[in-house]
Amino acid sequence: MEEATIPVREQHRFSVDRLKRYLSASSVSSNILSVRQYSAGQSNPTFLIQTPSKSYVLRKKPPGELLPGAHKVDREYRVQKVLFSVGFPVPQPLLHCTDVEVIGTEFYLMEHIKGRIFKDFRLPGMSPAERTALYVAAVEVLAKLHSLQLASLNLEGYGRGSGYCKRQVSTWTKQYTAAAHRDIPAMNELSAWLMNNLPSKDNEVTLVHGDFRLDNLIYHPTEARVIAVLDWELSTTGQPLADLAYFLMPHYWPRSLSVISTMGSLKAIEGIPSVDDLISIYCRCRGIPSALPHLNFYLALSVFKMAGIAQGIYARHLLGNASAPNAAQFGQCVEPLAEVALQLAQRSLAGETEDRLFLQTAKGQAVLQQVKDFMRQYVLPAQEEVAEYFSKYAQATQRWHTPQIIEDLKVKAREAGLWNLFLPAVSGLSQLDYAYIAEETGRCVFAPEVFNCQAPDTGNMEVLHMFGSEEQKRKWLEPLLRGEIRSCFCMTEPDVASSDATNMGCTFHRNEDNYIINGKKWWISGAGNPKCKVAIVMCKSTSQDVGSRHGQHSMILVPMDTAGVKLIRPLTVFGQDDAIHGGHFEVHFDNVCVPASNIVLGEGRGFEIAQGRLGPGRLHHCMRAVGVSELALELLCQRAATRRTFGKKLYQHEVIAHWIAECRLMIEQTRLLTLHAAHALDTVGIRAARKQIAMIKVAAARMACKVVDCAIQVYGGAGMSQDFPLAQMYSYVRTLRIADGPDEVHLSSIAHLELRDQLKRAQAKL
Repeated sequence: MEEATIPVREQHRFSVDRLKRYLSASSVSSNILSVRQYSAGQSNPTFLIQTPSKSYVLRKKPPGELLPGAHKVDREYRVQKVLFSVGFPVPQPLLHCTDVEVIGTEFYLMEHIKGRIFKDFRLPGMSPAERTALYVAAVEVLAKLHSLQLASLNLEGYGRGSGYCKRQVSTWTKQYTAAAHRDIPAMNELSAWLMNNLPSKDNEVTLVHGDFRLDNLIYHPTEARVIAVLDWELSTTGQPLADLAYFLMPHYWPRSLSVISTMGSLKAIEGIPSVDDLISIYCRCRGIPSALPHLNFYLALSVFKMAGIAQGIYARHLLGNASAPNAAQFGQCVEPLAEVALQLAQRSLAGETEDRLFLQTAKGQAVLQQVKDFMRQYVLPAQEEVAEYFSKYAQATQRWHTPQIIEDLKVKAREAGLWNLFLPAVSGLSQLDYAYIAEETGRCVFAPEVFNCQAPDTGNMEVLHMFGSEEQKRKWLEPLLRGEIRSCFCMTEPDVASSDATNMGCTFHRNEDNYIINGKKWWISGAGNPKCKVAIVMCKSTSQDVGSRHGQHSMILVPMDTAGVKLIRPLTVFGQDDAIHGGHFEVHFDNVCVPASNIVLGEGRGFEIAQGRLGPGRLHHCMRAVGVSELALELLCQRAATRRTFGKKLYQHEVIAHWIAECRLMIEQTRLLTLHAAHALDTVGIRAARKQIAMIKVAAARMACKVVDCAIQVYGGAGMSQDFPLAQMYSYVRTLRIADGPDEVHLSSIAHLELRDQLKRAQAKL
């Protein structure tokens, strides 16, 4: 829409006759028909000047006493003149007048551009596709601005270059202090935090706009194309990420701020790209990595700046020279904005420490961003439809089938190249690379399957890849890698204490060219899915010639349609059948006969294979548990911020505030421990990383149980119901404390390995 104009406000009136005379002397059409003021804008008053042949826009300083350093219309004129000369989309500047006798203040004149300006960042009335296109165009033009070579712009002395962040914090602290009408502790705290947490490197310098927002852009009348960027008052040279963060800021607005409601929260607005999507586009346009360090610092700085601007607007209202009629309301915004910025500040360390300690490869970063984008665009929106499927078929055999929507997502993922990401030999990713991806997929119960990275198939594919014969790979690994079939792993037994795997009673014996298998297995995940075509069965030799307790066991491939393989019953986890994962079945093997060529690696190699299988698999489980925990903490905080008991918000009760803090501590500690294990797998191998893997197996499951349990407690009865995912999440993470060996077994292993390492160190000192 065209920006609305109104009659010139009383406090901004000037002599049109003197303006006519000045324009006439400046060779600009002076036959003025009308002067109207733009209704929006809180800084420099702006006017539409219409003549019989052309229209112009005039921007001037406000009258009266002004804050020092503010309202620099001369800078606007200078930068627009340079940008127009290099083809960047700005209105053509025509003249700059410093003679205050003409209209009472300094001003400049530029051409008027017809197009669309969107004051409501939510873009009501637009289709989702139109919203997407408009936001993409905006971030593309911002990337174009930051890609301009400063040396070629002839802007000597325009800004002071590196050290931008410190200057910005100092500048806006001074601006806020000069305009403050009352003490706001949150603003003081925020200013101090920003100054004490400046980015360690602040030497990237580009031209920055300083106020890059959707409503400072003019779009083509019919196309999603930016034809002019307006309002260059705050432009300078410095850190470009500050501009990007300022543009992203509306994604973090609290819905409660009524004054900025027309720029209000962009959450859940269909078609508006997410923060990560916009960052991805921006970085692609600039040709830089999409992992942006210190982004939350820049976001907090942006909100601090907006709070300072709001305080300045309110101060001009008190002085009587405000540019807009609602300036009085901006005084209400300052404190809530400061609180939002402090929340962003507290998040600024989350996810950055481990990024510095455990760096992904460039390919790992790129694939992680692709997975995040795919999750946001396709996987997460499908959760409701998947839930409806399993609710509809709660009592039908069809519930063991994979819903069509998941099958469709798998096709999309494979077409996008997001397939078999867990297997380094196929994906080209390291274990550390995939650890970050596993955390992301942990936020949705069926996401791993979408990328063909679901257990137990991942472990089985690793076994076949590392230990399978060429025939076994052709017959079973290749279809698994293509996602054409599923598989299961049979180890745990109902009749023995399976925490000591040497106890297992399922047996096999050689009969000429075949093996005969007999025994019972349970907790066989995925066995109920009709696509489950093969099992890897751990069984014990009946031969009396085997000496070692750990040399009696072998792994044998058993097609699920073999005579004697019987699915007895599905087991439930806290009453849930986990059908979305193909359930957990009790399976009996009654004189099952398979070819001797189905043995993996050879007789007596079962435990050797198991150690190779469980290392990466445990890592994947642990990082998915971190993802589950992040989601649980997110849900906890949402509930704590919206529910009230005994006269205050839940988070204002100290016990719940402490839960939130403890959960964040545990998540960060576990993530770092797990990334350390991933790094060890990549650098020293499975055997040398046994202690790290055992530690994360204990730590991740304990942590996830605690975090999800806290979230359930905050939700009360709702947390245990089907209305929220917490009960299902708890059943998953509680199972991890038993699956792949109970905590107690791993603690014993950790103690043994620690004592061994300590003794080695002691001997080395002698």
